[in-house]
Amino acid sequence: MELTKDWKGLLEEEMQQEYFQELQKFVEAEYEGKHPIYPKKDHVFHAFNSCALEDARVVILGQDPYHGPGQADGLCFSVPPGVNFPPSLRNILLELKEDVGNEIPFTGSLQEWANQGVLLLNATLTVRGGEAGSHQKQGWETFTDRVIALLSEEKSNLVFLLWGGYARKKVKLIDANKHLILESGHPSPLSANRGHWFGNRHFSKCNEYLIKHNKAPINW
Repeated sequence: MELTKDWKGLLEEEMQQEYFQELQKFVEAEYEGKHPIYPKKDHVFHAFNSCALEDARVVILGQDPYHGPGQADGLCFSVPPGVNFPPSLRNILLELKEDVGNEIPFTGSLQEWANQGVLLLNATLTVRGGEAGSHQKQGWETFTDRVIALLSEEKSNLVFLLWGGYARKKVKLIDANKHLILESGHPSPLSANRGHWFGNRHFSKCNEYLIKHNKAPINW
């Protein structure tokens, strides 16, 4: 569970807090226990290590890692190549096709987004296999809230994509005068089928804002 140098510089003080030390002990014990824990231990900080702090220009917020075998890869909404698309991910890709014309890819991995500066951040970075939400309220949310607040403070002209009620509560951590906040319903079938997801055009709106502020758009 190591962070790259640039993120470590930003978050080192936070990671020395007592709550984070206790969180680390909890997570270590879980990985050593009899239950499978997702993602793999070396992918816990994969969202950070895939998206350099200097390059970060978009933040997408998820809630929990996938809790099925082989699904979680450390990036929110993403799955490793060859794994079937979870319903929320399929709806994200359907909206992307409708918005910017991208064909549905063969892989559900969003690694290419991360490589371009999209921080795919779950609020909780680990989960016990088959037990959704099992690592919530252990300290991860305190840590990831601090990440969002620090990004808001330290950077300018980021795009925050807040999908669903849980993510939208994070709006209070973000300075709307410095950043673009795009909110919509969650891409899950329940929300999408009620008309709260499709047609939000977040991908094109995001790129329009980045271009306007002299940043490279994301090749979604």
